Amino acid sequence: MTGYFVTGATGFLGKRLVTRLLAREATETVHVLVRETSRNKFAALPWAADDRVVPVVGDLTEPLLGIDPAPFAGITHVVHLGAIYDLTASDEANRVANVEGTRNVLAFAAAAKAQWLHHVSSIAVAGDHAGKFTESDFDLGQAFSSPYHATKFEAEKLVRAQDSVPFKIYRPSAVVGDSRTGEMDKIDGPYYFLPAISRLAALPKRLPLAGPDLGGTNLVPVDYVVAAMDRLMHADAPSGSTYHLASPRPQSLHEVYNAFARVAGGPRIVRTLPSGVRTAGTRLASLAARGVDKIPGGRQARASVLSELGIPLEVLPHMSMAVDFDTTATRAALPGLKLPELREYAGPLYRYWREHLDTDRARHRGLTGKTVLITGASSGIGRASALAVARRGATVLLVARRADQLEEVRREIVAEGGKAFAYPCDLTDGDAIDALVKDVLTEHPVDMLVNNAGRSIRRSVHLSTERFHDYERTMAVNYFGPVRLTLGLLPSMAAQRFGHVVNVTTQGLQTDTPRFSAYLASKAALEEFGLTAGRETLSDGITFTSVRMPLVRTDMITPTGASYRVIPSSSPERAAALVVKALEERPVVLSLPEGRAAELATLIGPRFMRFAAHLAYRAMPESAPEARHLPRKAPLASVAGAVTRLAWRRRG
Repeated sequence: MTGYFVTGATGFLGKRLVTRLLAREATETVHVLVRETSRNKFAALPWAADDRVVPVVGDLTEPLLGIDPAPFAGITHVVHLGAIYDLTASDEANRVANVEGTRNVLAFAAAAKAQWLHHVSSIAVAGDHAGKFTESDFDLGQAFSSPYHATKFEAEKLVRAQDSVPFKIYRPSAVVGDSRTGEMDKIDGPYYFLPAISRLAALPKRLPLAGPDLGGTNLVPVDYVVAAMDRLMHADAPSGSTYHLASPRPQSLHEVYNAFARVAGGPRIVRTLPSGVRTAGTRLASLAARGVDKIPGGRQARASVLSELGIPLEVLPHMSMAVDFDTTATRAALPGLKLPELREYAGPLYRYWREHLDTDRARHRGLTGKTVLITGASSGIGRASALAVARRGATVLLVARRADQLEEVRREIVAEGGKAFAYPCDLTDGDAIDALVKDVLTEHPVDMLVNNAGRSIRRSVHLSTERFHDYERTMAVNYFGPVRLTLGLLPSMAAQRFGHVVNVTTQGLQTDTPRFSAYLASKAALEEFGLTAGRETLSDGITFTSVRMPLVRTDMITPTGASYRVIPSSSPERAAALVVKALEERPVVLSLPEGRAAELATLIGPRFMRFAAHLAYRAMPESAPEARHLPRKAPLASVAGAVTRLAWRRRG
């Protein structure tokens, strides 16, 4: 029977290799080195529950890995995948993980009298060597341009220098995602440039591009690397055998671009410029970079621009290479194992990146896959909006005071095949809002927020002189609550580089409707908050929309419903369509034609519109309870008296 001891098993390569090892009939046990801080990461792996997998708590940076080698005496294979791969990491970090970590693995393997050591190195050991580099080549006097390259060379040198344990060495090139599923767990190599390719896809597909010859790279899909290692580890080969798990020919950078551009639907490079142009362009770029760096803050500005593009400054010098990796011996040892061409698997890579790794994926149009939090979701506009958003593929977080009604909405969404979660909360309670934000962000990323919950009061200022609490209550629900919730979610939206906030305001802001001074003032405050905040957060990827909602037939207008019988009103479902439009199209302000017409009329004739609104106010009766004891006048009498008073005063 066969036993394995694996370092780096929770990493991108490691977790796939362990899956392959467990599929072998002869596998008895796979011991996995796990740091104390990585126990949760280990537990989440698909094979963690397999009885043959044994976690061993230790650390690459500790002598003998911080464990007793005695229980592992005579183990068949020690597989060393653990390393740091980060071109932006410091020399010290690379040295501790890559060099000292390898030294500790070698000591452990020797003490355990392992039958084989399998060391995963990298084509980085070739450094700046130009020309062919075979599997038997190692130290050809090459120099190294980064701590990562230098420490991978030193680590392999340690393995070659020892004779205590027979060994095999594997040198993968830049490893990309699975050629079948596209699965990848980090942004690296060509992935840095996929955002630019996706944006170029907006150009006409038939537009021919010309570009300089930027050199070549070497990419290989992870499934090929893992399949090759699985076979080579168990093949009959002498100690010291070294394998290049790489493409048999360099892939030019324009070829890489074209492979992804074809999938993205963008224009392709049809002609490369002469090498002289490339050399001149490189010199100009270098001179420009040095010139920018001499300006105070210039280097920081250059790094900031590249950071926004998702490209670390330290990565640029390593995007192309002059070395040609010979894979003749490796291919001879892997008969029948085909390495697919990049053009064959660029599609799965690009689609997986776009769906899972693109930092701006939440900005893509549509609601599918997004998480939308809606307040006031238990009834009316909020309920209708929640149902509509869920039907478009979003996960809906339902917030309102009434837990029982929230649960009814949640069940209705789930019954239709959607995803919804209920979070009862009183939005007039600041501490409750803070707790809501904490609970929600622990369980969900919030991509979009709909501040819909609101309170309306229809009462004239004459009847409000002794009711200041009306203004306090409307501000609590319509302004302070949504603002506090928005502020609570802003940091997480900024961190994910996307967020959209929809503030449901009112068409009354365009008509200054009498008797709604408390309600309209609170909605005006909310709208102005969104308009101002949106100007500050624009480059953070966070935008705001104010939906100036018309009169909608909901429970909120029931107390004064008789006063609205002569006024056209909309259904909650039509109102929800406006919310969906605001989420999908993200305008700054969304209003209906009648609202814009009223706004234009006010702009053209402000005095006339004020006069007309006053007469309408006089004609419509008070509906507040406080008005019941007041003498009532017929609408015509009220209007006539108001006109006479205004005309008489003007004459005076």
